[in-house]
Amino acid sequence: MAGTPLHFHDLTRSELTGLIASWGFSPVHAARLWSYVYNDGTTEIADMPEIPVRLRERLGQEISLAPPAVVSELRSTDGFTRKYLLGLGDGRRIETVLMHFTGRVTACVSSQAGCAMGCGFCATGRMGFGRNLTPGEIVSQVLHVRRETGPGAAVAGSRLRNVVLMGMGEPLYNYDAVMKAVSILRDQNGPAIGVRRITLSTVGVIPGILRLADEANPPHLAVSLHAATQAERAALVPVAAHWPLDALIEACRRYCEKQERRIFFEWALIAGRNDTPEQAHAVGRLLRGLPAQVNLIPLNPIVGYDGAPSDRTAARRFQETLAGYGLPSTVRQRRGLDIAAGCGQLAATTAAEEPAR
Repeated sequence: MAGTPLHFHDLTRSELTGLIASWGFSPVHAARLWSYVYNDGTTEIADMPEIPVRLRERLGQEISLAPPAVVSELRSTDGFTRKYLLGLGDGRRIETVLMHFTGRVTACVSSQAGCAMGCGFCATGRMGFGRNLTPGEIVSQVLHVRRETGPGAAVAGSRLRNVVLMGMGEPLYNYDAVMKAVSILRDQNGPAIGVRRITLSTVGVIPGILRLADEANPPHLAVSLHAATQAERAALVPVAAHWPLDALIEACRRYCEKQERRIFFEWALIAGRNDTPEQAHAVGRLLRGLPAQVNLIPLNPIVGYDGAPSDRTAARRFQETLAGYGLPSTVRQRRGLDIAAGCGQLAATTAAEEPAR
């Protein structure tokens, strides 16, 4: 067959069943195929003895199971974080991070190659936009992390439990592919990652938030806030000029009401800029009445941005102020600082080191 083969991970289970049936084979084989790939971790069609030879031949012609190539891998000195630079079929590169906590692993995956949002303190935002990822390219990142937690791996015995769409790109600018990937990851006969263990992080794309509000069972929503007034937020997050803060909060309120669940707000703590008591009070007033939690994230320093992370005292003071407004908050554990684990840092560094073409 001419052209690029369809990738297995781009298919939902029902799509795979329909495809196998259209080739004249029993749908029973689709269920076995699905199990080989998602339960057994098989990455070679030849390693599927229970699949008829003729079907394996057809699959070999038209379906790819190739995992993304590992261009480079960095491991933190504390052993808790691994960062992978993965190569896609067209030469694009994306980042995936494995974060190890006690007894569990979280996969932080990318939804785009690059990002068009242009946030100055984010390495991916400074790279610019490449292209959207396919559903299969998103799913493949999760499977890569799962393989890294299997028998014989350094983090063996730690189950992959959570997926966060907080890597490169803006998930809500790739809405359909992201939601299809979530559907595949949720499949109880496949990866079986509960939707309540999947979190999508957005810079504040209001149309996408409103679409999520109308979904039957969407992932958790996290919104990158970083400032509590329109002027300050627009200075940090350029897209805020298009989607104002008051409209964003209203969209978040609708999401909470329709889904009957809380929402997460992310706040990159930048020393002397948005970590003051005045800023904390402004956040409290802004989010008052919302079922919300604020995740405080000390800034990951990057080349080209002169901000520095807040210290523990400032973070604790910020938390105490939020508590006065009834807002729960956490200070995210800083993982992988020694391996450039912040979004886009490894890809940007690698690209800068490559010779011009």
